[in-house]
Amino acid sequence: MFTKKIFGQRLQEVRKGHHETQPELGEAIGMVKSRVSEIENGKNTTTIEKLAKICEHYKVSADYLLGLSDDPEPR
Repeated sequence: MFTKKIFGQRLQEVRKGHHETQPELGEAIGMVKSRVSEIENGKNTTTIEKLAKICEHYKVSADYLLGLSDDPEPR
């Protein structure tokens, strides 16, 4: 089930697993650091376009980030 909190937690987990900072992620997908922080803290979400960029950047499934699956591997 999708919640902003789960999305934020999973994004942070994936980002840290790749040893990347919030500013580095922001630069990679065209988003400012403060926006990345808001997402990771469960205060905001993002657009479909940015979600797709995050998935491509980290090679992770959107279903995983959105809390719809526990499998991070894209199919």
